[in-house]
Amino acid sequence: MNRIASVFTKPNHTAFISYVTVGYPSIEATLKVVSILANSGCDIIELGIPFSDPIADGVTIQKASFHALQNGVTPKVCLEAAKKLSRKVKTPLVFMTYFNLVFNYGLEEFCDACVNSGIDGLIIPDLPPEEGSELELIAQNHAIDLIYLLAPTSTEQRIQLVAQRSRGFIYLVSVTGVTGARDNLPPNLEDFVTRVRRVASQPLCVGFGISTPRQAKQIARIADGVIVGSRIIQLMESDSEVLTPVQDFTIRLREALDTVTN
Repeated sequence: MNRIASVFTKPNHTAFISYVTVGYPSIEATLKVVSILANSGCDIIELGIPFSDPIADGVTIQKASFHALQNGVTPKVCLEAAKKLSRKVKTPLVFMTYFNLVFNYGLEEFCDACVNSGIDGLIIPDLPPEEGSELELIAQNHAIDLIYLLAPTSTEQRIQLVAQRSRGFIYLVSVTGVTGARDNLPPNLEDFVTRVRRVASQPLCVGFGISTPRQAKQIARIADGVIVGSRIIQLMESDSEVLTPVQDFTIRLREALDTVTN
């Protein structure tokens, strides 16, 4: 059993998955915040490789990616950071990036580098399962989970295809749109999760728009994992040195999830 799968074997436990953009506001801050997240209750940490055209990301993560690119953060720099982090934390690490970067690096070469850096999985929002078979095979040969996304607008055919192909878990996008903290969860979210649950055996994790422990608790009642990104970036902006707001938020969100028994 790999490290991502082991997260979902804990009884009555909702996974807390967090996201940070590598190199925002600095590599030093990334190394520090990942350790804080791992020690404060995160089960899986997504490391965002900055990209010039992050089509799935809202303003907060777009700005973080732009800043990181301005700082000279490249896929190679991200791999080096992941290698350092994998030696410091036991929490599974997942790269979230876009296919252009992986393609330009070379599929085989990128997966080789991921293994050497301690990466457990890949999330590539602009890679549909219809076009992912080559990377899927290479990733499987390297024991890396390729995690696919589904949106509320996904057809039954797409849901079935992702249920057949996604490894580790399935990333459920809570809204039709981009990432970003929101005040309320969409009213049709439970129906969406139920639709996917009918055909998928993988854990279902919900992301996009989750920004409070209350919202996380709501999702924990219907899903196997909660994904938070933009809110963590915002809290890093408020204090990128000590990162106390991130730590406090992570602890509160973990506590909220732990009060839910599925």
